[in-house]
Amino acid sequence: MTKQTQNLVSLFFDQALRKGDAPFLWRKQDGAWQSVSWAEAAIQIGSLAEALQKLGIQPGDRVGLVSESRPEWPIADLAIMAARAISVPAYITNGIADHRHVLEDSGASAVIISTAALAEKVLPAAQEAGCVKFAITMEAVSDDKSAGVATHLWDNVIADAEDNATQTLEAAIPGIAREETACLIYTSGTGGTPKGVMLSHGAILSNCAGSTEMLKEMGLDDEVFLSFLPLSHSYEHTAGQFFPIMLGAQIYYAEGIDKLAQNMAEVHPTLMTAVPRLYEVMHDRIRRGVKQAGGLSEKLFEKTVALGRKQYENAGSLGPIDGLQNAVLTKLVRSKVQQRFGGRLKALVSGGAPLNYDIGIFFTALGVRLLQGYGQTESAPVISCNPPSHNRIETVGQIMADVECKIADDGEIVVRGELVMQGYWNNPDATAEAIKDGWLHTGDIGEFDPDGHLRITDRKKDIIVNSGGDNIAPQRIEGMLTAQTEIGQAMVYGDKRPNLVALIIPDADFVASWAKEQGLDSKALDAAIDHPNFKSVMSEAVDRVNGDLSVIERVRRFTLAAEAFTIDNAMMTPTLKIRRHVIREKYGETLEALYGR
Repeated sequence: MTKQTQNLVSLFFDQALRKGDAPFLWRKQDGAWQSVSWAEAAIQIGSLAEALQKLGIQPGDRVGLVSESRPEWPIADLAIMAARAISVPAYITNGIADHRHVLEDSGASAVIISTAALAEKVLPAAQEAGCVKFAITMEAVSDDKSAGVATHLWDNVIADAEDNATQTLEAAIPGIAREETACLIYTSGTGGTPKGVMLSHGAILSNCAGSTEMLKEMGLDDEVFLSFLPLSHSYEHTAGQFFPIMLGAQIYYAEGIDKLAQNMAEVHPTLMTAVPRLYEVMHDRIRRGVKQAGGLSEKLFEKTVALGRKQYENAGSLGPIDGLQNAVLTKLVRSKVQQRFGGRLKALVSGGAPLNYDIGIFFTALGVRLLQGYGQTESAPVISCNPPSHNRIETVGQIMADVECKIADDGEIVVRGELVMQGYWNNPDATAEAIKDGWLHTGDIGEFDPDGHLRITDRKKDIIVNSGGDNIAPQRIEGMLTAQTEIGQAMVYGDKRPNLVALIIPDADFVASWAKEQGLDSKALDAAIDHPNFKSVMSEAVDRVNGDLSVIERVRRFTLAAEAFTIDNAMMTPTLKIRRHVIREKYGETLEALYGR
């Protein structure tokens, strides 16, 4: 499956012919995992593609897709493409205004919606957008909830077109050029209104081929993916959907973060992709469990982490005594940790935001391979990844095959190749700013180490320039702060100011534990934050971080807040990156006041 693969539909169909009745997509239903085979998926994709065409969808039309991650998601996505239309995914966390923007901006002719609850937000948005002719819903929607939009039931439209499903797919494939637009993926909007990124079939195919080449040394064979991230994000869309299809892998859809550990134990994944925030949550939960166990278990665990870190930082070498201890701890500790991840895990892949070095070291020391990659929606999205045999946690790895990458004079990372987007939908000015002479300007600052590993130092737009003219990378400092047990989230502030200050959200579990020790209500976060002794505890955590920072990077003052950064309050994107401009709008005056003390 390389350059010969013409489009994403043929990528799937070739695998479906080869895999037949083998399981492809899995969901948990009524307490048991149930699968959709490759052959069954092909019939549904062909049927839905024909149904879309019968309902009036023409080549090049845009079709919205609003659904949680489930087997119907890739079926709908591929059916839209098989109808020679353009898939337009949207986050299920969007409000009515957000959905209206995506549908209106893309000029979507139709929209596919999973649940009746989501339809209550999407259908009014579709009606307001004015361009949507009909909707297909996976659940029944009553007439009084349809907001005047013609709706068709998923099961019905598929059943009506099943007889010609295979012929529809076979007929569609030759007509879809590799250069055609496959999807419009709207950026998650860390800096403002989301823009529609046009990605070709070739861009995503190139990404998948590069990923296969990068990871093939692990022995890619009968792979099992556990999909957790939203498929509406380009990272999971490529790495959690089309990459597994290229490998002929099975995909399980996780039930949610609260059941992730249980799902891992049940499905025994071999590969999994996620954002750093998830690994931070895993790290904190493991740490708390070890601390609660205490005694010999805690001592053995801490020794395992210490020796694992020493081995990594000494390029794999340990003295004879340490080596013997490390071997024993692999059997006593690491084997148990690996079982918690399902026992067959080849690698966790981290992307979407910078991975904190200490978090990466933690998992590596425990024998769990964590590979950091790098990319963005505009590059379909993967630009680089750490190869398993040369994993350098402090970098985002080596550049993917068939991708050109260089560092511009101002330090910005620029890339060129088939992976680069075709542009922003209906936004030539933004396109011209992002792509110059064929080079995608990523907006990230970076450098190469002597062995060709790329290191990201910061976002070009996020760099803080203090009043002394020093450039400071806030993401690195924030990562160090949130690695502390006491701190859940943080944002560093200080542009054009003499020093840095920070907004800190205490870790909820730590606050509950601390409050209990003080004889306070463990659920009263506001009361704990206002307690005179609590600020001292948080100051100790900040001081520990400051001890590892240069003078200009140190956080001189900070303020505490009880409200976490979340998707619901718009302070985080759906892939859990902080929206600085939103946080500054709310807390700007409070942060500025820290300079007056």
